[in-house]
Amino acid sequence: MRLMDKAVQACSSARLLLNHGDRDGACNRAYYAMFDAGCAVLAKFLPHEKHGKSHAGVINAFSLHFVKTGLVGKDLGRSLKRAEEMRLIADYRGGVLDSKDVEIIIDRAEYFIETLRGNFFLE
Repeated sequence: MRLMDKAVQACSSARLLLNHGDRDGACNRAYYAMFDAGCAVLAKFLPHEKHGKSHAGVINAFSLHFVKTGLVGKDLGRSLKRAEEMRLIADYRGGVLDSKDVEIIIDRAEYFIETLRGNFFLE
């Protein structure tokens, strides 16, 4: 499965999980939707560059090559970083996420994917 297809599927799963009351799972899937979409852009346009295997490496590379250069808006970089913060709370820190906050991050994930698909002709 291609990365952008994985991103779309993860976003769809996030919405389903939230609708079934699983805020932590929904947050996790929304973050991975954005992460996979970001990886797809990096792989397409910077295939020979090392992005690292860590989440921070990918997020930093996306910010450096796409946000700071103005190829995408700062709002996308902030959304990715916020999704990562929320996922860490959901997956590791045991905090409680508000349903409205999770719904917002899913909306942002959908926007993130559609923007990258539109701007960079990713399928």
